[in-house]
Amino acid sequence: MISKSGIDGGKGFDWGKASEDYAKYRDIYPGAFYRKIIDLNLCVKGQTVLDLGTGTGVLPRNLYKYGAKFIGADISENQIGQARRLSADAGMDIEYVIVSAENFDFPDNSFDVVTACQCFQYFDRAAALPRIHRALKDGGHFCILFMVWITGESEIARRGEELVLKYNPAWTGGGDNARYIPAAETPGWAAEWYETANAEGFDVHLTFTRESWHGRMKACRGIGASSLTAEEIAQWEKEHTEYLRSMPEPFDIPHFVTILNLRKKSL
Repeated sequence: MISKSGIDGGKGFDWGKASEDYAKYRDIYPGAFYRKIIDLNLCVKGQTVLDLGTGTGVLPRNLYKYGAKFIGADISENQIGQARRLSADAGMDIEYVIVSAENFDFPDNSFDVVTACQCFQYFDRAAALPRIHRALKDGGHFCILFMVWITGESEIARRGEELVLKYNPAWTGGGDNARYIPAAETPGWAAEWYETANAEGFDVHLTFTRESWHGRMKACRGIGASSLTAEEIAQWEKEHTEYLRSMPEPFDIPHFVTILNLRKKSL
């Protein structure tokens, strides 16, 4: 169980509760997302990569073909279980460990790249950032990635958010998501250990069916990973499914990707 001030009003959530839906419906990053990572010369052959908050291993599994050696880390046993199953089914040799970003214990100078995709907001920065710095090789990179739907440009996304908030009004995972490009200057919280190598954002359009969008929404923090009862989740599912029946499929949901690629500083 995770709880953090400023996220869902401090209410606890557990990604392990959503693991089956997460494995099925949240492997949705498009090819342009992975190409951008490779174009930055990250997660490529000859590199050793630690993916923090790996969840069901989405990043390591999709980048595996580029030849890097991956270790995926997550605090959820259920998430790691799904990651191991999916990797084994695909014949991929990826190591996974159950540990948090604040408590992993790899030797210093172990990794060329550390990634954190869709999870950095959950980290205790004061504990995680120096630990990541030590684990990186000289000149190594810590890459923080996010992808959000653009609420103001999709009635389907907006309505989905409204229904999540109806049953979980403390949820802070939605709102007026907008395009945000990180500043080129190194953020203050990172400046002691890192310098910005790249900071950028770009649009992607994802296509969903009613089922795949419903599954994506259910596998969010506000529903599947939340403390809602089974009855509340079932009622949300009923209302969301009924709404989606009126939507022609497939449909596009505009998203925006943010990449902050930090380089390790010599201290």
